[in-house]
Amino acid sequence: MEKRVRVRFAPSPTGGLHMGGVRTALFNYLFAKKHGGDFILRIEDTDQTRFVAGAEQYIVDALTWCGIKPNEGVGFGDGPHAPYRQSERKESGIYAKYAQQLIDAGYAYYAFDSSEELDEMRKRLEAAKVVAPQYNAVTRQNMRNSLTLPEDEVKRLLESGAKYVVRLKVPRNEEIRFEDIIRGWVTVNSSQVDDKVLLKSDGMPTYHLAHIVDDIEMKISHAVRGEEWLPSAPAHILIYRYLGLEKEMPKLAHLPLILNPDGNGKISKREARFPVFPLSWQDPREAMPYVGYKESGYYPEAFVNILALLGWNPGNNEELFSLDELAALFDFERVNKSGAKFDPEKAKWFNQQYLRKHSDADLANAFKPLLHSKGIARSDAFLAEFCRLMKEKVHFVHEFWEQGHYVFEAKEVLDEKVMAKKWNDKSKALFTLVQDSFITVSDWQTQVLHDTFEELVKAHGKIDMQLLRVLITGVAGGPQLFDLLALLGKDEVLARLGKSLGKLN
Repeated sequence: MEKRVRVRFAPSPTGGLHMGGVRTALFNYLFAKKHGGDFILRIEDTDQTRFVAGAEQYIVDALTWCGIKPNEGVGFGDGPHAPYRQSERKESGIYAKYAQQLIDAGYAYYAFDSSEELDEMRKRLEAAKVVAPQYNAVTRQNMRNSLTLPEDEVKRLLESGAKYVVRLKVPRNEEIRFEDIIRGWVTVNSSQVDDKVLLKSDGMPTYHLAHIVDDIEMKISHAVRGEEWLPSAPAHILIYRYLGLEKEMPKLAHLPLILNPDGNGKISKREARFPVFPLSWQDPREAMPYVGYKESGYYPEAFVNILALLGWNPGNNEELFSLDELAALFDFERVNKSGAKFDPEKAKWFNQQYLRKHSDADLANAFKPLLHSKGIARSDAFLAEFCRLMKEKVHFVHEFWEQGHYVFEAKEVLDEKVMAKKWNDKSKALFTLVQDSFITVSDWQTQVLHDTFEELVKAHGKIDMQLLRVLITGVAGGPQLFDLLALLGKDEVLARLGKSLGKLN
């Protein structure tokens, strides 16, 4: 009988949740949703030295904004396996129990080495030209641990309260083979695996032990995480094996990295060209705040759509998907092994597509606060029509102002390139005729204005429409001209045109 699908997103509260972490959460969510399973948020806060205030709430807020809400876990409601913070779960002694089981079976040991002794060991290995110094089957023979010390000395140290860690006893030369849903079968020699610390000197478990205990206790069916954990997977396989739980362990899936646009490294939070956090984040340890996708004007639906296609493909040529559509299509077989380059311009395109899905009235309501901040007020009908005219030219709501501020504030300076190229001795007389004809228009509508202009062209020859646009708006491009004139209104158009003509010789 197949296990019920139960997946978890298990970040550490050591900083803001970046887009790579959100994608991991998203893929877990989509897989659970497709199979009618559970999506759990577990907080892995075993490393108290790296704990950052506010990070946990940020994770909850970010997932909520994205619409990828867990149905169980921290911030989203308790289930049968609460609590979901490892620091709280530690109090029950559950991690120590599993660690003791490994020790009793001879698969883990006490290590009493001081930080100075560990440093000396690394220096010794570096001097011997060892590329990656580590505590392993070879080096542990020269260290202070329960494998090298006499039994009575080990007992004395434990009873005296000496500091120790519990380490995994990795075999010296053994092939470790495991299957990854995305990468297929992976084989690693144990000589490449160090003796991972399982319990720290403060009694806190490390990730290597804690996530395994919790995945077993919470009946997790699939462990989906980033590629950076792939080198640690062989040690995790050994722990499951040594606990007699290899048949119960979750299926593994290691997601590819999200790469920067150049493709020469994984995406960094210090990337200045685009946001990397879903919401703005201020790390209390750093002076510089990071602006999020939300605050940059992205819709959550667009952000999620962007992430879904980074490393996964739907098997068709479509690019725009709702969460329900993504869940229906999602499977790990279509997740790539190689890293996915992030394209900031494509991200803007996605947002533009979702912006266009909104009604003109919705866009007007979203744009209104920006106008109010500038002391500008217009009717809802005016703003809706403005948004209708401008929305094909913008990627974000805030760009309505950048692209169309001249609608609300007449420009004092006319486009210099157009004026230098097109304005001549005959222009003023010609556009005075246009002004006079517009004065006679009583039904100030798009089609009427278009027909009035066409009659002038028939009577007087070519009249440059771009020059007319510049005389009224100050800019060389924009939405359909007569729609724009209809929006501005007769009084405003005539006032602007008269002012521009009055300035010109």
